[in-house]
Amino acid sequence: MTRLQPGGPPAVLLYVIVLVLSAAAGIFVGFISPAGAGQPAGSLPLDHIADVPLPGRATRLDYISYDASRHLLFIAHLGDSEVVVFDTLNSRVVSRVGDIASVHGVLTVPELGRVYASATGTNEVVVIDEASMRVVARVPGGVYPDGIAYEPDSQKLYVSDETGGTVTVIDTHTNQRKATIQLGGEAGNTQYDAASHHIFVNVQTRRKLVEIDPSTDTIASRIELPGAKGNHGLAIVPQLHLALIACEDNDKLLVLDMQTRRVTQSFDVGGGPDVLAYDPGVHLLYVAGEDGIVSTFRISESGVAKTGEGRPGPNAHVVGVDVATHRTYFPLKNVDGRPVLRIMALPSTDAW
Repeated sequence: MTRLQPGGPPAVLLYVIVLVLSAAAGIFVGFISPAGAGQPAGSLPLDHIADVPLPGRATRLDYISYDASRHLLFIAHLGDSEVVVFDTLNSRVVSRVGDIASVHGVLTVPELGRVYASATGTNEVVVIDEASMRVVARVPGGVYPDGIAYEPDSQKLYVSDETGGTVTVIDTHTNQRKATIQLGGEAGNTQYDAASHHIFVNVQTRRKLVEIDPSTDTIASRIELPGAKGNHGLAIVPQLHLALIACEDNDKLLVLDMQTRRVTQSFDVGGGPDVLAYDPGVHLLYVAGEDGIVSTFRISESGVAKTGEGRPGPNAHVVGVDVATHRTYFPLKNVDGRPVLRIMALPSTDAW
């Protein structure tokens, strides 16, 4: 990370020099914003650490996935049809993988050395080799492939087909479609539950959470979600047997007890909640919404409690977490005319 030295060139000039040199090398490095660093975003328990310029146009960014073993953050740049690869140790973009039409979902599977991206423009799942950062396979993914989950026992992918109302099952050994599971409604996000070893997917037009048994690739149960409207976002805390469900049509976060199959709590969140990220080290859940508002929740055995809410940046509907450093990453499509990756951190992890 570039740091500004006192008594040297003006901050703006120094930043321009760094940006030009890094652009010439094909990478981009971060800088600490003099105005924003160390400043909390509203009542969020976060400090603004840095903004890193991202390559490409000021177009929509979507899901992100973090490989802790390689310290790499994979960002779906939907509007530019590419996956941007960010090195969190050195605070710079290290690669760009293009020709992934209207990329929505992205998931890194470190044990396979692969990254999977859903290309809704061509209705396929694109397989990227992490070592070479090259596309190695393309698999049919339904009508509108979106969220991706990985089941480690069978080493299969489960891809939600949003408008097709199905889940596409992909064998990662052969990169072939293995099955198509009919959901009976529009599919939202898909997640793996390490406690049950099952896959769960939101059926957002039916107000249900569907459970899939990977051993048979059949539906094991359909869980009613009273109070849900447009249940799309999903995060699972297997240690506490909880599912956190973001409802984009009524701006709610629902807490589902996965043992009793009952909704136990409901919270108001910002408009259009989309992506959820959970940091188990500090027991903190982040809910990012389309209107740029992010809500934080403390997760414990006694329940879920809202701890903060604020606006880290325009259109901050995507959030990712580095569970080692507890830093959070917000890809923002347009800050002063260009996309940036906003990096934030808890003021003190001791407080959590």
